Amino acid sequence: MTSYIIRRLLLVIPTVFFALSFLFALFYVLPGDPATLIAGGADRNPNAIQVEQINEKYGLNDPLPTQFVNYWKATLQWDLGESFQTGRSVNEILGQRAKNSFRLAFWALIIEIVVGLSVGIYSAIRRYSLADKLTTVGTAAMSAIPVFVLGYILQYAFAVYPNKHDWPEWTRLRTSQIGPPGSGDGDWFLFVIPMGEQWRYLILPAVTLAAVSTALTARMMRGSMLEVHRADFMRTARAKGLGERQIVLRHGLRNAMLPVITLLALDFGAMIGAAVLTETVFSWPGLGSTIASSVLDRDLPVLLGLTLVVVLLYSILNLLVDVSYAWFDPRVRLGEGKDK
Repeated sequence: MTSYIIRRLLLVIPTVFFALSFLFALFYVLPGDPATLIAGGADRNPNAIQVEQINEKYGLNDPLPTQFVNYWKATLQWDLGESFQTGRSVNEILGQRAKNSFRLAFWALIIEIVVGLSVGIYSAIRRYSLADKLTTVGTAAMSAIPVFVLGYILQYAFAVYPNKHDWPEWTRLRTSQIGPPGSGDGDWFLFVIPMGEQWRYLILPAVTLAAVSTALTARMMRGSMLEVHRADFMRTARAKGLGERQIVLRHGLRNAMLPVITLLALDFGAMIGAAVLTETVFSWPGLGSTIASSVLDRDLPVLLGLTLVVVLLYSILNLLVDVSYAWFDPRVRLGEGKDK
């Protein structure tokens, strides 16, 4: 198992290298000169001297191979550079945006786990019942609703409409930003817990971000439970006289969780780095929205710095998924055959 983990960790290196190298090359294929955009945009006819100074400052006059090598030298020292647009350190931007995305993704994942697993298990136990049919239709419909459509519907239903009809203040949720600062904002572990009024800003984007993933998790959990339900060891457990709840939770759930683990882990990575639509609809200042804006602004340091973290996160989550298989199913011994 140890050698397998080491091999998987070594695979992270080429994954990160090729992903960022592709974005680096793609940056120079896109139309528009970065220095011109930094100086104020092509439509403003920026001063040629100013454009040249910007090129010199950021090394944009150097040959492309030289820029590529310099970028990786700095990245290996975790020096992600400065934003072309604001001049702020990318490390500083990363620290702020990553915390915001982590809070949103954490609560969206909690919703996905609690609701998705519960609905999937109940639907499998009550197979072909009215509840099962309603669950199947509901999850299919939820999977088909675009995120931005669901986001605007929730905004109107739980923020705009209550304000129009003077509903009690505690019923009115917020539709943008992350809320006022909280006492735990400086601590990563406390930051995920909404303080004071912050929960009003968090609920709608968290539900929106979790909606599609929760529906997929419920459907996968149902299918996996039904497959396990027909297994020989489940019939053996019933023959021994064990209660149905003990059979489902102790024997069925642990084996049915294997395919769901992969989905949950990858969903968490996607929620942190790829929640562009949700973060845009709710003006949530996270990694996804910042990466999207950096593409439009041709802000290469921000684009590469934040993408680096997302790629690393995906790779680590994939590794954790594979290793966790051995815990949920003792029959799985990843890599042990080759180790011997």
